[in-house]
Amino acid sequence: MSILFDPIELRGVTARNRVWLAPMCQYSATAQDGKPTDWHLAHLGARAAGGFGVVIAEATAVTPEGRISPDDTGLWSDEQIEPWHRVADFVRGQGAVPAVQLAHAGRKASTYPPAAARSGSLPIDEGGWETIGPSPEAFGPLAVPRSMTLDEIAEVPRQFAAAAERAHAAGFDAVEIHAAHGYLLHQFLSPLSNTRTDAYGGSFDGRTRLVTEVVDAIREVWPEDKPVFIRFSATDWVEGGWDVAHVKGLSSRVAERGVDVVDVSSGGLSPEQRISVGPGYQVPFAEAVRSSGVTTAAVGLITEPRQAEEIVASGKADVVLLGRAALRDPSWPLRAAHELGVDASAAPWPVQYRLGAWRR
Repeated sequence: MSILFDPIELRGVTARNRVWLAPMCQYSATAQDGKPTDWHLAHLGARAAGGFGVVIAEATAVTPEGRISPDDTGLWSDEQIEPWHRVADFVRGQGAVPAVQLAHAGRKASTYPPAAARSGSLPIDEGGWETIGPSPEAFGPLAVPRSMTLDEIAEVPRQFAAAAERAHAAGFDAVEIHAAHGYLLHQFLSPLSNTRTDAYGGSFDGRTRLVTEVVDAIREVWPEDKPVFIRFSATDWVEGGWDVAHVKGLSSRVAERGVDVVDVSSGGLSPEQRISVGPGYQVPFAEAVRSSGVTTAAVGLITEPRQAEEIVASGKADVVLLGRAALRDPSWPLRAAHELGVDASAAPWPVQYRLGAWRR
Protein backbone atom coordinates (compact mmCIF):
# COMPACT_ATOMS: atom_id res chain seq x y z
CA MET A 1 0.00 0.00 0.00
CA SER A 2 1.40 3.38 -1.01
CA ILE A 3 1.68 5.85 1.87
CA LEU A 4 0.87 8.54 -0.68
CA PHE A 5 -2.68 7.20 -0.66
CA ASP A 6 -3.05 6.99 3.09
CA PRO A 7 -5.72 9.39 4.39
CA ILE A 8 -4.73 12.26 6.68
CA GLU A 9 -7.01 13.64 9.38
CA LEU A 10 -6.95 17.36 10.13
CA ARG A 11 -9.29 18.25 12.97
CA GLY A 12 -12.71 17.03 11.81
CA VAL A 13 -11.76 16.84 8.14
CA THR A 14 -10.20 13.80 6.48
CA ALA A 15 -8.35 14.06 3.17
CA ARG A 16 -8.43 10.78 1.27
CA ASN A 17 -4.75 10.96 0.29
CA ARG A 18 -1.55 13.01 0.50
CA VAL A 19 -1.66 14.42 -3.06
CA TRP A 20 -3.20 17.89 -3.05
CA LEU A 21 -3.85 20.49 -5.73
CA ALA A 22 -1.84 23.67 -5.22
CA PRO A 23 -3.70 26.98 -5.57
CA MET A 24 -3.07 28.49 -9.01
CA CYS A 25 -4.53 31.76 -10.29
CA GLN A 26 -6.75 31.29 -13.33
CA TYR A 27 -7.41 34.99 -14.02
CA SER A 28 -10.88 34.00 -15.20
CA ALA A 29 -13.28 35.67 -12.77
CA THR A 30 -16.22 37.66 -14.04
CA ALA A 31 -14.76 41.08 -14.89
CA GLN A 32 -14.30 43.30 -11.83
CA ASP A 33 -16.74 41.43 -9.53
CA GLY A 34 -14.50 38.60 -8.35
CA LYS A 35 -17.02 35.83 -8.95
CA PRO A 36 -15.76 32.41 -10.06
CA THR A 37 -17.12 31.17 -13.37
CA ASP A 38 -17.77 27.90 -15.19
CA TRP A 39 -14.03 27.77 -15.84
CA HIS A 40 -13.37 27.40 -12.11
CA LEU A 41 -16.03 24.72 -11.82
CA ALA A 42 -14.46 22.77 -14.69
CA HIS A 43 -10.85 23.36 -13.61
CA LEU A 44 -11.25 22.50 -9.92
CA GLY A 45 -13.92 19.87 -10.54
CA ALA A 46 -11.69 17.99 -12.98
CA ARG A 47 -8.90 17.75 -10.40
CA ALA A 48 -11.34 16.54 -7.75
CA ALA A 49 -12.58 13.85 -10.14
CA GLY A 50 -8.93 13.18 -10.96
CA GLY A 51 -8.27 12.01 -7.43
CA PHE A 52 -6.64 14.88 -5.54
CA GLY A 53 -7.20 14.68 -1.80
CA VAL A 54 -7.55 18.43 -1.21
CA VAL A 55 -8.37 20.89 -3.98
CA ILE A 56 -7.25 24.43 -3.10
CA ALA A 57 -8.85 27.23 -5.09
CA GLU A 58 -6.60 30.06 -6.25
CA ALA A 59 -5.46 33.16 -4.38
CA THR A 60 -8.81 34.79 -3.66
CA ALA A 61 -8.76 38.43 -2.66
CA VAL A 62 -10.11 39.57 0.70
CA THR A 63 -10.66 43.10 -0.67
CA PRO A 64 -11.05 44.47 -4.21
CA GLU A 65 -7.73 46.30 -3.77
CA GLY A 66 -6.09 43.02 -2.81
CA ARG A 67 -6.48 41.49 -6.27
CA ILE A 68 -3.41 40.81 -8.36
CA SER A 69 -5.43 41.83 -11.42
CA PRO A 70 -9.03 42.80 -12.25
CA ASP A 71 -9.63 39.17 -13.34
CA ASP A 72 -8.96 37.68 -9.88
CA THR A 73 -11.52 35.92 -7.74
CA GLY A 74 -12.65 37.34 -4.42
CA LEU A 75 -14.50 36.70 -1.18
CA TRP A 76 -14.93 40.32 -0.11
CA SER A 77 -18.67 40.35 -0.88
CA ASP A 78 -21.62 38.15 0.05
CA GLU A 79 -22.52 38.10 -3.64
CA GLN A 80 -19.46 35.92 -4.23
CA ILE A 81 -20.63 33.18 -1.85
CA GLU A 82 -23.11 31.38 -4.10
CA PRO A 83 -20.85 31.10 -7.18
CA TRP A 84 -18.19 29.58 -4.93
CA HIS A 85 -20.74 27.31 -3.27
CA ARG A 86 -21.44 25.33 -6.43
CA VAL A 87 -17.69 24.84 -6.94
CA ALA A 88 -17.15 23.64 -3.36
CA ASP A 89 -20.18 21.34 -3.56
CA PHE A 90 -18.97 19.70 -6.76
CA VAL A 91 -15.43 19.22 -5.44
CA ARG A 92 -16.77 17.61 -2.27
CA GLY A 93 -19.12 15.46 -4.33
CA GLN A 94 -16.09 13.91 -6.04
CA GLY A 95 -14.55 12.93 -2.71
CA ALA A 96 -12.03 15.76 -2.37
CA VAL A 97 -11.81 18.38 0.37
CA PRO A 98 -12.68 21.83 -1.01
CA ALA A 99 -10.33 24.57 0.20
CA VAL A 100 -9.61 28.16 -0.79
CA GLN A 101 -6.56 30.37 -0.45
CA LEU A 102 -7.25 33.84 0.99
CA ALA A 103 -4.92 36.59 -0.18
CA HIS A 104 -4.04 40.26 -0.46
CA ALA A 105 -1.53 41.22 -3.13
CA GLY A 106 -0.34 44.45 -1.50
CA ARG A 107 2.29 46.14 -3.67
CA LYS A 108 1.91 43.42 -6.34
CA ALA A 109 -1.75 44.30 -6.94
CA SER A 110 -3.34 46.16 -9.86
CA THR A 111 -1.39 44.46 -12.64
CA TYR A 112 -2.40 43.51 -16.14
CA PRO A 113 -3.91 40.01 -16.33
CA PRO A 114 -2.11 37.50 -18.58
CA ALA A 115 -4.78 37.82 -21.25
CA ALA A 116 -3.79 41.45 -21.78
CA ALA A 117 -0.40 40.31 -23.13
CA ARG A 118 1.15 43.26 -21.30
CA SER A 119 3.08 43.47 -18.07
CA GLY A 120 3.43 46.00 -15.30
CA SER A 121 1.00 48.02 -13.24
CA LEU A 122 -2.47 48.61 -14.62
CA PRO A 123 -3.07 52.39 -14.75
CA ILE A 124 -5.98 53.74 -12.77
CA ASP A 125 -7.57 55.17 -15.93
CA GLU A 126 -7.58 51.63 -17.36
CA GLY A 127 -9.28 50.06 -14.36
CA GLY A 128 -6.34 49.84 -11.96
CA TRP A 129 -6.09 51.18 -8.41
CA GLU A 130 -3.64 52.55 -5.87
CA THR A 131 -1.49 49.85 -4.27
CA ILE A 132 -0.44 49.65 -0.64
CA GLY A 133 2.30 47.91 1.33
CA PRO A 134 4.21 48.04 4.59
CA SER A 135 6.67 50.55 3.07
CA PRO A 136 6.92 52.67 -0.09
CA GLU A 137 9.19 50.07 -1.73
CA ALA A 138 8.21 48.99 -5.25
CA PHE A 139 8.43 45.48 -6.66
CA GLY A 140 10.71 45.95 -9.65
CA PRO A 141 8.96 47.97 -12.35
CA LEU A 142 5.57 48.01 -10.60
CA ALA A 143 4.13 51.20 -9.13
CA VAL A 144 5.49 52.42 -5.80
CA PRO A 145 2.92 51.46 -3.13
CA ARG A 146 1.61 53.81 -0.50
CA SER A 147 2.81 52.96 3.00
CA MET A 148 -0.11 51.68 5.06
CA THR A 149 -1.33 53.55 8.10
CA LEU A 150 -1.79 51.76 11.41
CA ASP A 151 -5.55 51.99 10.95
CA GLU A 152 -5.26 50.29 7.54
CA ILE A 153 -3.07 47.55 8.99
CA ALA A 154 -5.63 46.98 11.74
CA GLU A 155 -8.26 46.35 9.06
CA VAL A 156 -6.32 43.51 7.41
CA PRO A 157 -7.07 40.79 10.02
CA ARG A 158 -10.74 41.77 9.94
CA GLN A 159 -10.76 41.54 6.14
CA PHE A 160 -9.22 38.05 6.21
CA ALA A 161 -11.66 36.96 8.92
CA ALA A 162 -14.68 38.24 6.99
CA ALA A 163 -13.48 36.40 3.89
CA ALA A 164 -13.05 33.23 5.96
CA GLU A 165 -16.64 33.53 7.20
CA ARG A 166 -17.79 33.76 3.58
CA ALA A 167 -15.62 30.76 2.70
CA HIS A 168 -17.40 28.76 5.38
CA ALA A 169 -20.79 29.94 4.08
CA ALA A 170 -19.69 28.87 0.60
CA GLY A 171 -19.03 25.34 1.81
CA PHE A 172 -15.24 25.24 1.93
CA ASP A 173 -13.79 22.83 4.49
CA ALA A 174 -10.36 24.46 4.77
CA VAL A 175 -8.82 27.88 4.19
CA GLU A 176 -5.22 28.72 3.40
CA ILE A 177 -3.66 32.06 4.37
CA HIS A 178 -1.37 33.31 1.61
CA ALA A 179 1.77 34.67 3.27
CA ALA A 180 4.16 33.85 0.44
CA HIS A 181 5.29 34.83 -3.07
CA GLY A 182 5.80 38.49 -2.30
CA TYR A 183 2.19 39.34 -1.54
CA LEU A 184 1.08 41.58 1.33
CA LEU A 185 1.71 39.32 4.34
CA HIS A 186 5.06 38.22 2.94
CA GLN A 187 5.89 41.89 2.34
CA PHE A 188 5.50 42.50 6.07
CA LEU A 189 7.67 39.47 6.91
CA SER A 190 10.70 40.32 4.80
CA PRO A 191 13.19 43.02 5.82
CA LEU A 192 13.72 43.66 2.11
CA SER A 193 10.19 45.06 1.74
CA ASN A 194 9.35 46.11 5.29
CA THR A 195 11.38 49.09 6.51
CA ARG A 196 8.84 50.24 9.11
CA THR A 197 10.06 51.35 12.52
CA ASP A 198 6.76 50.98 14.39
CA ALA A 199 5.17 47.88 15.97
CA TYR A 200 4.86 46.18 12.55
CA GLY A 201 8.49 46.51 11.48
CA GLY A 202 12.05 46.19 12.61
CA SER A 203 12.41 43.06 14.72
CA PHE A 204 11.24 39.54 13.92
CA ASP A 205 8.36 40.03 16.36
CA GLY A 206 7.35 43.26 14.66
CA ARG A 207 7.52 41.94 11.11
CA THR A 208 5.56 38.78 11.99
CA ARG A 209 2.92 40.58 14.04
CA LEU A 210 0.42 41.02 11.19
CA VAL A 211 0.59 37.35 10.20
CA THR A 212 -0.15 36.19 13.74
CA GLU A 213 -2.99 38.70 14.00
CA VAL A 214 -4.49 37.35 10.76
CA VAL A 215 -4.22 33.78 12.06
CA ASP A 216 -5.91 34.77 15.33
CA ALA A 217 -8.69 36.64 13.54
CA ILE A 218 -9.43 33.70 11.24
CA ARG A 219 -9.31 31.14 14.01
CA GLU A 220 -11.81 33.23 15.98
CA VAL A 221 -14.45 32.88 13.25
CA TRP A 222 -13.44 29.67 11.46
CA PRO A 223 -15.08 26.46 12.78
CA GLU A 224 -12.97 24.62 15.34
CA ASP A 225 -13.42 21.34 13.47
CA LYS A 226 -12.07 22.72 10.18
CA PRO A 227 -8.35 23.12 9.43
CA VAL A 228 -6.41 26.27 8.57
CA PHE A 229 -3.36 26.13 6.29
CA ILE A 230 -0.78 28.83 5.68
CA ARG A 231 1.64 29.22 2.79
CA PHE A 232 5.08 30.68 3.47
CA SER A 233 8.00 31.39 1.18
CA ALA A 234 10.91 29.70 2.96
CA THR A 235 13.44 32.08 1.41
CA ASP A 236 13.50 35.24 -0.67
CA TRP A 237 16.53 33.83 -2.55
CA VAL A 238 18.19 37.19 -1.87
CA GLU A 239 20.94 37.83 0.67
CA GLY A 240 19.61 39.55 3.77
CA GLY A 241 16.02 38.53 3.11
CA TRP A 242 13.50 36.25 4.75
CA ASP A 243 14.88 32.74 5.18
CA VAL A 244 14.11 29.21 6.35
CA ALA A 245 15.26 29.87 9.93
CA HIS A 246 12.66 32.65 10.16
CA VAL A 247 10.01 30.37 8.68
CA LYS A 248 10.74 27.63 11.21
CA GLY A 249 10.28 30.11 14.05
CA LEU A 250 7.08 31.57 12.68
CA SER A 251 5.66 28.15 11.75
CA SER A 252 5.93 27.04 15.38
CA ARG A 253 4.14 30.20 16.51
CA VAL A 254 1.24 29.90 14.09
CA ALA A 255 0.87 26.18 14.84
CA GLU A 256 0.38 27.10 18.49
CA ARG A 257 -2.31 29.56 17.38
CA GLY A 258 -4.32 27.01 15.41
CA VAL A 259 -2.67 26.55 12.00
CA ASP A 260 -2.80 22.88 11.01
CA VAL A 261 -0.58 22.70 7.90
CA VAL A 262 2.33 24.86 6.74
CA ASP A 263 2.57 24.88 2.93
CA VAL A 264 6.24 25.57 2.20
CA SER A 265 7.08 27.37 -1.04
CA SER A 266 9.72 30.03 -1.78
CA GLY A 267 10.53 33.27 -3.59
CA GLY A 268 8.34 35.90 -5.19
CA LEU A 269 9.35 38.89 -3.10
CA SER A 270 12.15 40.35 -5.19
CA PRO A 271 12.93 40.40 -8.92
CA GLU A 272 16.58 40.05 -7.83
CA GLN A 273 15.97 36.50 -6.61
CA ARG A 274 18.31 33.80 -7.91
CA ILE A 275 16.58 30.45 -7.56
CA SER A 276 18.36 27.11 -7.75
CA VAL A 277 15.67 25.16 -9.61
CA GLY A 278 15.56 21.39 -9.95
CA PRO A 279 13.24 18.45 -9.22
CA GLY A 280 11.78 18.87 -5.74
CA TYR A 281 13.99 21.91 -5.12
CA GLN A 282 11.77 23.22 -2.31
CA VAL A 283 11.34 19.90 -0.50
CA PRO A 284 14.33 20.52 1.84
CA PHE A 285 12.54 23.63 3.11
CA ALA A 286 9.43 21.60 3.98
CA GLU A 287 11.64 19.01 5.66
CA ALA A 288 13.35 21.70 7.74
CA VAL A 289 10.03 23.14 8.89
CA ARG A 290 8.65 19.67 9.64
CA SER A 291 11.66 18.97 11.87
CA SER A 292 10.22 21.48 14.35
CA GLY A 293 7.10 19.33 14.77
CA VAL A 294 4.84 21.13 12.30
CA THR A 295 2.71 19.33 9.69
CA THR A 296 4.01 20.42 6.29
CA ALA A 297 3.18 20.32 2.60
CA ALA A 298 5.97 20.22 0.00
CA VAL A 299 5.57 21.86 -3.40
CA GLY A 300 7.77 22.66 -6.39
CA LEU A 301 8.70 20.49 -9.39
CA ILE A 302 7.17 17.37 -7.90
CA THR A 303 6.20 15.60 -11.09
CA GLU A 304 6.57 11.81 -10.80
CA PRO A 305 4.64 9.36 -8.62
CA ARG A 306 7.69 7.63 -7.15
CA GLN A 307 9.26 10.99 -6.38
CA ALA A 308 6.12 12.05 -4.50
CA GLU A 309 5.94 8.70 -2.72
CA GLU A 310 9.54 9.02 -1.53
CA ILE A 311 8.97 12.54 -0.17
CA VAL A 312 6.10 11.41 2.04
CA ALA A 313 7.42 7.94 2.89
CA SER A 314 10.80 9.32 4.02
CA GLY A 315 9.17 11.92 6.27
CA LYS A 316 10.33 14.98 4.34
CA ALA A 317 6.74 16.26 4.26
CA ASP A 318 3.30 15.04 5.28
CA VAL A 319 1.68 15.83 1.94
CA VAL A 320 2.72 16.98 -1.52
CA LEU A 321 1.12 19.77 -3.54
CA LEU A 322 1.12 19.69 -7.33
CA GLY A 323 0.90 22.77 -9.54
CA ARG A 324 2.11 22.66 -13.12
CA ALA A 325 2.04 18.85 -13.19
CA ALA A 326 -1.65 19.06 -12.35
CA LEU A 327 -2.25 21.49 -15.21
CA ARG A 328 -0.75 18.97 -17.60
CA ASP A 329 -2.54 16.01 -16.06
CA PRO A 330 -5.82 16.65 -14.19
CA SER A 331 -5.91 12.98 -13.14
CA TRP A 332 -2.32 12.79 -11.87
CA PRO A 333 -3.32 10.97 -8.65
CA LEU A 334 -5.14 8.28 -10.65
CA ARG A 335 -2.07 7.80 -12.83
CA ALA A 336 0.09 7.67 -9.72
CA ALA A 337 -2.13 5.03 -8.12
CA HIS A 338 -1.91 2.96 -11.29
CA GLU A 339 1.89 3.27 -11.54
CA LEU A 340 2.41 2.54 -7.84
CA GLY A 341 0.23 -0.53 -7.96
CA VAL A 342 -2.41 0.75 -5.56
CA ASP A 343 -5.46 -1.48 -5.51
CA ALA A 344 -8.43 0.14 -7.25
CA SER A 345 -10.51 -0.13 -4.08
CA ALA A 346 -7.94 2.00 -2.21
CA ALA A 347 -7.43 4.56 -4.98
CA PRO A 348 -9.67 7.59 -5.64
CA TRP A 349 -11.26 6.30 -8.86
CA PRO A 350 -14.66 7.83 -9.70
CA VAL A 351 -17.15 5.17 -10.75
CA GLN A 352 -17.19 6.70 -14.22
CA TYR A 353 -13.42 6.20 -14.58
CA ARG A 354 -13.11 2.77 -12.95
CA LEU A 355 -12.11 1.09 -16.21
CA GLY A 356 -8.90 3.11 -16.05
CA ALA A 357 -7.85 1.10 -12.99
CA TRP A 358 -7.58 -2.10 -14.99
CA ARG A 359 -3.96 -3.11 -15.34
CA ARG A 360 -4.08 -3.94 -19.04
